[in-house]
Amino acid sequence: MKNTVTTLSAMKEKGEKISMLTCYDYTTACLMEEAGINAILIGDSLGMTMMGYKDTLPVTVDDIIHHCASVSRGLNNTFLVADMPFMSYQASVEDAVKNAGRLIKEGHAQAVKLEGGATVCDQIRAITKADIPVVAHIGLTPQSINAFGGFKVQGKNIERAIQILEDAKAVEEAGAFMVTLECVPEELATLISKELTIPTIGIGAGAGCDGQVLVYQDMLGMFSGFKPKFVKHFANIGEEMKNAFKAYDSEVKAKTFPSAEHNFAIDKEVMEAVRAADNSTEFKVEFEKETV
Repeated sequence: MKNTVTTLSAMKEKGEKISMLTCYDYTTACLMEEAGINAILIGDSLGMTMMGYKDTLPVTVDDIIHHCASVSRGLNNTFLVADMPFMSYQASVEDAVKNAGRLIKEGHAQAVKLEGGATVCDQIRAITKADIPVVAHIGLTPQSINAFGGFKVQGKNIERAIQILEDAKAVEEAGAFMVTLECVPEELATLISKELTIPTIGIGAGAGCDGQVLVYQDMLGMFSGFKPKFVKHFANIGEEMKNAFKAYDSEVKAKTFPSAEHNFAIDKEVMEAVRAADNSTEFKVEFEKETV
């Protein structure tokens, strides 16, 4: 069944959990589609996972569009959400609508996601007024890393916990059809999920959310260094890839790859004719004329 705004909302009503993963390329998108993942996020996390930046701040709208369009070609039923990168919506409502429109029109996304609570409600209202579905994002908002002083759990004190709850209610009222809760204490995220009529998607926010999202390189164990507390390795693909690369390197250098089974044959008579032509002075002269 095709996943849409309506079907995802219905999943919350039925108590069914929503699965979401980040994705940045066609090949991986095809695999996720076949696996039955409900939604894919073209996250600005691609700045770190695909482009090697230390954070998400340098990512541009064009970067998101490029990866989103690639992913869209591999999907038929999976719902596609595109992140709005840093400074693509903060400066003005007009910028927000224009850039959201580009992500839908050029990136072929079905919805956009933007970070912030009450402070971005004007943008949410304007984007949804343009008939573009919006996913909000509250709690830890990576684009605010400099203001937060790093990647830290949000909502652990009374003031901040109340603010996150109020932000959740504000983005729902503004028209968001879904909200991501990142690095929020489980009990608070569960309360928010019960208070809202729209689905909540957790990342480091516990099982009480209506769905979950992870960066796919994280859940596949493709990073050997830092592993966030909320990440579970569902496979160790990174080690498998490394072993495969090493095996390839070894066989190429040992001259055991490619072997006969990987090569293409040619008729003996054809090769004899080629060798004869190669030894012909007339052939060599004509060849040299053509290549000058």
